[in-house]
Amino acid sequence: MNNLNEPPGWNILPNRREPGEEGGRWNYALLVPMLGLAAFRWIWTRECQKEIEKEKNEYYRKHSSLQKDLEAKYRDTITESRRAVAHLELELEKERNRTLSYREALVSQSRKLVEERRSLEQEQEKLEREKQVLLHSGAAGNLYQSCLAKEEEWQKRANVLLKEFEDGLKERQEIYCSLVVPRSQRLEIEKNLLVKAATDPVALDLHMESGLKDIFKHDNYCGNLLNRSRSQNGRLMWLYLRYWELAIELQKFKRVEKAMLGKR
Repeated sequence: MNNLNEPPGWNILPNRREPGEEGGRWNYALLVPMLGLAAFRWIWTRECQKEIEKEKNEYYRKHSSLQKDLEAKYRDTITESRRAVAHLELELEKERNRTLSYREALVSQSRKLVEERRSLEQEQEKLEREKQVLLHSGAAGNLYQSCLAKEEEWQKRANVLLKEFEDGLKERQEIYCSLVVPRSQRLEIEKNLLVKAATDPVALDLHMESGLKDIFKHDNYCGNLLNRSRSQNGRLMWLYLRYWELAIELQKFKRVEKAMLGKR
């Protein structure tokens, strides 16, 4: 018969475990934190991915904005450059036309001076022939010699004045060609030369004032940068100086002729 106070192991006692089966309870204890860690890692990875996407979108937005700004600045720069080039081309064309007009005026004035110089030389030759005739005509020859000696003094004074104008023009042209001397010095020299031409009797007889204005307006020729001689600068001024020199010679004979006719 069964003993109820000591039931057999197969009847009432719970299942007995073998000595090595106690570790299953610990496996369940470790599973919970591992699942928590996995969940935390999943959530953290997801949040990180969101942050990465957010930063990436922000980067793309800034990069796109920066690119648009650079493109706008580039277009503005190109536009300004083209506008500047167009302006410079226009100014260059104006300067080219102005230079061409100056050159044409200089050529025209040079031709005029050459023609006047040729006319003066012919008239001088004519007066020279008349001079030789008068030198061999007795009393008239003596009168001519007297008047000629007087007018030669006038010619000397006129040549001294002409030399002063030549020195002033060479200095003026040297300053015009200089890269360092201020423009005000050239204007001061021009002013003084014009005042002298408008007040000196000899200069008035030779009409030097209009010639000086023509020189100041059109004579822009300069020698090379290594030039050290004032005589290498200017072109129109040298034509005028030669013209005035011949005009002085002609004026001398005209004054002699006038003096002789006044004494007859």
